Formats: sequence, structure tokens, C-alpha cells
Amino acid sequence: MELIDGNKIAAAIIAELKAQVAALPGRKPCIALVRVGEDPASVSYVKKKELACAEIGIASQLLFPPVTISADELFALVDKLNADPDVDGILVQSPLPKHLNEVAVFRRIAAHKDVDGFHTLNLGKLAQEDDTGFVACTPAGIMELLQRSGVKLAGKHVVMLGRSLIVGKPAALLALQRKPWANATVTVCHSQTANLPSITCQADVLIAAIGKAEFVTADMVKPGAVVIDVGVNRVPDLTKKSGYRLTGDVHFSTVAPLCSKITPVPGGVGPMTVAMLMQNTLKARRQSLIQVGNK
Repeated sequence: MELIDGNKIAAAIIAELKAQVAALPGRKPCIALVRVGEDPASVSYVKKKELACAEIGIASQLLFPPVTISADELFALVDKLNADPDVDGILVQSPLPKHLNEVAVFRRIAAHKDVDGFHTLNLGKLAQEDDTGFVACTPAGIMELLQRSGVKLAGKHVVMLGRSLIVGKPAALLALQRKPWANATVTVCHSQTANLPSITCQADVLIAAIGKAEFVTADMVKPGAVVIDVGVNRVPDLTKKSGYRLTGDVHFSTVAPLCSKITPVPGGVGPMTVAMLMQNTLKARRQSLIQVGNK
């Protein structure tokens, strides 16, 4: 069994991006990071993104509106960032407070600044294999992990456990693409799938993204499979100072011995999500330079 080290692969990508940003003409890329309220997980995630920006040389605008902000006020803030020529990318950290419609907020972001890849236009470009669009960061990170770990998907059976717009659907579309690193046969499973273990046991590559702690057990995995664990769940653990431990959607201790390769939690997919956000921000800046050059 080989452990896929997301921290190591993400660090290599960050180093590559740092060199590419340094070589850019004119101003450096800039991303606006919008965090509504003080949710502890969101505070942590945005801080990681801010630190990655600083390491690479990407400018970051930090905007922290109060949790009481109205939908119209948040739309106005997004509109202002859309109109700012010095902002290349916009990220509104989820989850948002319940009184705000996340999908409506994501759609409000201009498609050419949607570095999170959730805008309808970018999802459509992904389906059409149009590389000018932005791919959601976690699915893009999964594909990078597989490529850089020497996992070839062509002709392989990929089983995607989860159908969210954030991970499941984009990851399935990526694995299906007519690209040298893709060309997989893909099955998407979800909460209504019958005889689930009989399907997951067919997977050459199993991607788990359902948000249920340690849901995937040894009887659901084919020996020799590659397992990508996207889940990040907090479960009680009185032996920890925090009172909890982080675990994925895969029961690691029993599944790992069966696998040819597997990602840990933490330290697997998570670091890649931040790296892909930085890559998308650089891409947005490059595309803005092309637009300026064409005028």
C-alpha cells in the first residue's frame, strides 16, 4: 500500500506557481477572499488560502462582512469586486449563513472571476471540455493527485461516491474527459443507489465524497484499488485535547491494507484544494492579460 501524500504534491505545485507568478508581466494576480461571519472552520480555511497567496506572490483582498449581512448587501459587494479591474478572482467561502442562498451568490460572481468553479457557465464549459473555464478546486485537486501519483485512468472503472456540484459531478466529468490523463469509465453512486457495495467493489479507483465518517469499509473495496478520500469529518475523541479527531469518509485502518494507493485524512485531498485555487487565480490573471492584449 502506498500513501498518496497530498501535502508533498501540493507543496510542489505551490513552488511551480511561485515561479510562474514571478515571471508574469505587470501586476501580480489578485484574489478577493470573502468570509461571512466567524465560523471557526471558515476562519481556518480562509487563513490557509491567505497564507498560500503570500507564499506564491498572489495578492489577496480580505473581506469579512458580518453574519447579519443581507443578500442584497452581499450581492452589492460581489458586484463591486466583479467591476474591479485589479481583482482577478473572487471566492466566497462556504458555508454561508442559512439566510443566504449559496447558489445565487456563486452565480453572482462573474464567470471569468469564478476561481472556485461553481458558476453555471464554468460547469457548462467543464461538460463541453472547454479549457477556458474554471474547474472546482477539489475535483481538480483529485485529478492532479492521481496524475502525479502515476495513476492512469484510461479504461479504468472510476466509482464516484457522491453527486454534489462541489465534488461528485465535476470529478465524474473530469474522469470522463477525452484527455490523456482521463478516459475512464465512470459510475456515480449516491444515497439512493441500490446494492452499493456490489458497485464500489468493481472500482479500480474509488472516490469517496459523501460526508459520512468512515462510511466506506473493507467489504466495499476491491483489493488493489486506488482510494481517494475526500471527506473531512469531526468525530468525538476524548484522548485528544480538542475532544475530537478528523477522519475521512473511509475507514482507513481496515481499508488501507487492501489498497494499492490511498489518501490520508488529513493530508490528502485537502491541501490540493488550496493549491488548485491558487492555480485558478493565476489562470484568471493570464486570461485577463490576453483580453487586454486583444483590445
